[in-house]
Amino acid sequence: MSNETEKKGNSPVAGKALIFAGIVVIIILLVTVIVLLTTGRKDKKEEATEGKRSVVLTEENVEEVTEDLFTQEYTPPGYFTATMNNVWHFATGDSVSDDAYVANDSGNSNDVYFDIFLEDDEENPIYQSPVIPLGGELDQIKLDKKLSAGSYNCTMVYHLVDENQKTLSTVNVGVTINIDS
Repeated sequence: MSNETEKKGNSPVAGKALIFAGIVVIIILLVTVIVLLTTGRKDKKEEATEGKRSVVLTEENVEEVTEDLFTQEYTPPGYFTATMNNVWHFATGDSVSDDAYVANDSGNSNDVYFDIFLEDDEENPIYQSPVIPLGGELDQIKLDKKLSAGSYNCTMVYHLVDENQKTLSTVNVGVTINIDS
């Protein structure tokens, strides 16, 4: 008798319910995997469109890729590597400098612009640069205000900007401006 009762407990309805529950669980898992894979692909596409580099590592290119990764200089987001000279010469107070030079290294994370102020007057800039994009450089600089002959200690204020040219942070650098006559 006990065998008959156990067989009745395993009715076809209970078996179908278990199979249905298993199928539902499998479908939920498949949907979850598909969503995760699709989201991951979108993120990779966004990274590629933002100029980030995606490299597939294979046995054939492992040495090349690792060497490339370790030889590249890294500038964290929000930081700036200044490529410039700190003493600028001008023949006259209203001429173009022969040696003033500022570059926005392509390894930086943001576009920049800068303003130059006389050391004793940080309210009125004597030069305001245009925005310098990543990898861009600026030379042939002419001051916005004419200065008389002499040597001037100045402060250059770099502005790191986002894609809407809103300032993210600033960096101050000392510059000497020499006006010959």
